Amino acid sequence: MTTYDDRASLTDLTTTAERVRRSVEGVIEGKPEVVRLSLTVLLAEGHLLIEDVPGVGKTMLAKALARSIDCSVRRIQFTPDLLPSDITGVSIFDQQRRDFEFKPGAIFAQIVIGDEINRASPKTQSALLESMEERQVTIDGHSYELPDPFMVVATQNPVEMEGTYPLPEAQRDRFMARVSIGYPSPEAELQMLDVHGGLSPLDDLQPVAHAHDIVKLIDAVRTVHVADAVRRYAVELVGATRSHPDLRLGASPRATLHLLRAAKASAALSGRDYALPDDVQALATPVLAHRLLPTAQAQLNRRTAEQVVLEIIQRTPVPTSAGGTAPPAPVGQEPGRPLYHHQQQPGARRL
Repeated sequence: MTTYDDRASLTDLTTTAERVRRSVEGVIEGKPEVVRLSLTVLLAEGHLLIEDVPGVGKTMLAKALARSIDCSVRRIQFTPDLLPSDITGVSIFDQQRRDFEFKPGAIFAQIVIGDEINRASPKTQSALLESMEERQVTIDGHSYELPDPFMVVATQNPVEMEGTYPLPEAQRDRFMARVSIGYPSPEAELQMLDVHGGLSPLDDLQPVAHAHDIVKLIDAVRTVHVADAVRRYAVELVGATRSHPDLRLGASPRATLHLLRAAKASAALSGRDYALPDDVQALATPVLAHRLLPTAQAQLNRRTAEQVVLEIIQRTPVPTSAGGTAPPAPVGQEPGRPLYHHQQQPGARRL
């Protein structure tokens, strides 16, 4: 367990995250909630899927997050002719040594940007499965550990589906959250013309945090306290997706784990050492919706997975500090100021 002796230590850690957030927001104007979610996924040891129409800054967001951190970065342009060995690496026979030598692929980086991931074949897409879940790559019977921290940021276009291979459920389930950037507001788009009209803002973007700083933040997020009532609340939300009449595939147990980790990271970014039901509510849609498959009837009725998740949130009672439940509160509103913080010894504080 990692403890911090005073409030200054917690402030130092949250200040590091704030520097990264401001750096990314200097490139992605008018989308603070998208930037915060991206940072939340990073601190929760997850992977991010950015899905939106062309030209809204999907790759720009991934690059800005990567360049704001002083760590190794690799970009993979997914194309139909991309091979799995291009991602994982390959063993090559060395004539001088008379032995096989492993040549690492593009996956051996701390932040991996996968651009247009759905344009590669399913065989190539599956090369990411082991690395995203187990943080290692196995080649010719040998396992190679990936660096720490490790995050895959993938982009895809959900509109233009010609010549693409939709991600299978197993692949989508490994992404902690899906985010859609959306079109900017007129004011943000006008500011973008001034900022991006000349040189790209990425050219002047300098790292504001080191990789070891992110590792410290991740270790701190792991120690965030989650009360039993909040854990049960997350389980109830995920479990409701498995029996909903509008869904033919609900969220997996991995989704519950990802939801809990994301809630802890969100609490840490808010300067709290304990998670609230608010954290779970706010992250339920980006964490769960991309894993769900609506039924044919729901699709005919134009019911989306996001609408189903919001309905489940409204129907599921919110736990209270007294151990009971309260009527569901609107997403983002604190339900009755419950006391979910963990009692600790005086002089010690946990992020």
